[in-house]
Amino acid sequence: MADRDYGRLYPVARAVLTPIFKFGWRVYTKGVEHLPSRGPAVVCPNHVSVLDSFFLPLVLPRRITYVGKAEYMDDWKTKYLFPAMGMVPIDRTGGSAAQAALETAAQILDKGELFGIYPEGTRARDGRLHRGHTGAARLALRTGAPIVPVGMVGTRDVQPPDAPVPRPFRPVWVNIGRPIDVSRYRDRADDRMLLRQITDEVMYEIRELSGQDYVDEYATKKPEDIPRDKASDVLSGNGGPDGGRRSSADVLASA
Repeated sequence: MADRDYGRLYPVARAVLTPIFKFGWRVYTKGVEHLPSRGPAVVCPNHVSVLDSFFLPLVLPRRITYVGKAEYMDDWKTKYLFPAMGMVPIDRTGGSAAQAALETAAQILDKGELFGIYPEGTRARDGRLHRGHTGAARLALRTGAPIVPVGMVGTRDVQPPDAPVPRPFRPVWVNIGRPIDVSRYRDRADDRMLLRQITDEVMYEIRELSGQDYVDEYATKKPEDIPRDKASDVLSGNGGPDGGRRSSADVLASA
């Protein structure tokens, strides 16, 4: 997708949504000074609510670009709006599309911008912090960008899973941690053990910032929770739990 498609409406969306969110909720921030004032960074928040992608950008002093599922491009209501606001579509079936998504993410970081990715890959519906995918570490090693862990607190209370509308006037905390510098490891970008080590360090920092309980399993459906005709594909390694689609973080990790 062309550069012009990303973030075109970001200033407008921020100007409109910021006063609405500040009126509707009490939003507290901590550690904003840890965010690099210039240059690239991979921003890694936990993910417990659909509103995480709104609260975080509204408190950051710099624009951030996220990844999002390519299925948004199939709906006329979101096909142009989401990319214009800075979303990079990820084809979660993998293959050459996943490589293209990785290239796009790297280009954004190479231009000195912030790139946001949820290392858990999807919302943790149980409220716990889950094992991270290695996509953020891969991006950081490829570009030399630091990883900035973020703990989102209270957003799940604002809009729990399956809640049709947000609950107003609840407190939300956005806790930003110190950057994790991985530039000294750039010559080991394909070292799987290193990718896992960096990812685990990021998840530890997020846990400290969010106060969540950590569980060493991915925040995806288990085979017993999946219809029988799809469970066999998961167990055999022929696809993700949603019919061949993996999380965006997982796709970037494998590209």
